Amino acid sequence: MERAVDRFLKYVTFDTQSNEDSKCFPSTKSQLVFANYLADECKQIGMKDVCTDKYGYVFATLYANDLSIKEKIGFIAHMDTSPEFSGENISPRIIKNYEGNQISLNENIFLSPTEFPVLKNYIGDDLIVTDGTTLLGADDKAGISEIITAMEYLIKHDEIKHGQIKIAFTPDEEIGLGASKFDVEKFDCDFAYTVDGGQVGELQYENFNAAVAKIIVHGKSVHPGDAKNIMINSILVGNKIVNKFPISQTPQNTEKLEGFYHIHTFLGAVDKTTIECIIRDFDRKNFEARKKFVEQVVLQVQNESNCKIDLSIKDQYYNMREKIDEYIIDRARKAFKKADIIPLEMPIRGGTDGANLSFKNLPCPNVFAGGHNFHGPYEFIPVSSIKKAVEVIINMI
Repeated sequence: MERAVDRFLKYVTFDTQSNEDSKCFPSTKSQLVFANYLADECKQIGMKDVCTDKYGYVFATLYANDLSIKEKIGFIAHMDTSPEFSGENISPRIIKNYEGNQISLNENIFLSPTEFPVLKNYIGDDLIVTDGTTLLGADDKAGISEIITAMEYLIKHDEIKHGQIKIAFTPDEEIGLGASKFDVEKFDCDFAYTVDGGQVGELQYENFNAAVAKIIVHGKSVHPGDAKNIMINSILVGNKIVNKFPISQTPQNTEKLEGFYHIHTFLGAVDKTTIECIIRDFDRKNFEARKKFVEQVVLQVQNESNCKIDLSIKDQYYNMREKIDEYIIDRARKAFKKADIIPLEMPIRGGTDGANLSFKNLPCPNVFAGGHNFHGPYEFIPVSSIKKAVEVIINMI
């Protein structure tokens, strides 16, 4: 188990931020450097068929040592860190036997149990924290270290009987592209689990259905002194559209299984205004109704305003629950129970590589990797959580 911690501390020294503005895949060359390092490590511990494909995905196999076990199981984690906060020159440190007090990350940044009450759950534990200038990278280098350590354990303990196991490490998950070029046929598994992110016990097999809507309002710009009955101010037309969305169904007013509309971009001038909106709902029928609502709003305002409005709606991903059998979920529950963990079964109010993979015929729920406060300087992970994740992976196998 200590090997998982050592690996994690090594992995976070690789700067693997993805870049949503990049035209390349993977979006940053640094991810390829890390991919090659991981491929070499997989070979060193005894994994077979290790390769890094042209897109930067790392694949490796642990062949069955009991041919009577026919099902093929996979484990997946992502290599990139979020572009929301610096992942360069990460300097983690371990707070031994945490006492429940405020942690000084540096002279200006403090990790406080007042602001983050979850810290109180880890009194007496060892915590891995940042120096306050970068994120930590537990999302998802913790998952990678846990998967590789579990594989190493199984290789060294051949008395544990198992079927074929595949592992994969993906680029660009943080910018929504982690599953986009994933070779499911090459991976060749009956089902898999992403080991990504949150606190011990998280078991996630339900996520939003998601779409993005782009609305372009075409106005008519003339000199304001001569504008009567001629000018069409696209900003005002855009405001009409926005005001027809129910305020009660926005992210700040919804939770749990409630869907929403989220207008996140509004760029306006008299002659042209662009509005971008994401649409989310767990229920597929409600999701389709939400998209229809946006179409109706745009048509209504277009007729009222006597101007041209372009609308495009693009589906992004769907709720993986449609594709995941209860057996796959129950297998994880049993593995948690064996590790004395109570499953925290909660829907993901967002998306996951597992959702896209599930709709590519690879059912793929998510299990915890153990971290907290992702994508910023307050990120931390308890050492005990890393060890528990390794134990759960072995239990599932």
